[in-house]
Amino acid sequence: MKKTAIFYGSSTGNTQSAAELINKQLNNEAEVINVENASASEIEQYDFLFLGTSTWGLGDLQDDWEGFITELKNAKLEGKKIALFGLGDADAYPDTFVDGMGTIYNAITNKGCEVVGMVSVSDYAFDASTAVLDDKFVGLVIDEDNESDKTDERIQKWVSSLESHFA
Repeated sequence: MKKTAIFYGSSTGNTQSAAELINKQLNNEAEVINVENASASEIEQYDFLFLGTSTWGLGDLQDDWEGFITELKNAKLEGKKIALFGLGDADAYPDTFVDGMGTIYNAITNKGCEVVGMVSVSDYAFDASTAVLDDKFVGLVIDEDNESDKTDERIQKWVSSLESHFA
């Protein structure tokens, strides 16, 4: 497996839990790193990156990511494969559902990396999201507030769909 890391920001622990579940699907072969204490030079050490965030309020990026997004924008991402995952609440915030993931996606586009792991919007009920591109989310979406019963299966299927990118 390529040198892999899961970078996440988590305010309530849900995104951290998702990061740990993803790593479990990877047989615990990835480094799991909280962006609260991370740097651009750390991101540059890995070939395959998972980047995870929750969305707060009306589409705001998670607090730790707010401070780390500049590091991400300044990181050298050429040749890296990146898979995004985002947590949101489709019932309470249907118009800004997982917009935080969209913010991260926008920060890494045109940086020479390949974003992998897009997910169809068909299994989700929401009104709008900046994380949608051509009827697909730019990564895995998890709604722990309303669909926690689907989290394990979604992560398992998503990680399995990415296996060809790890080689």
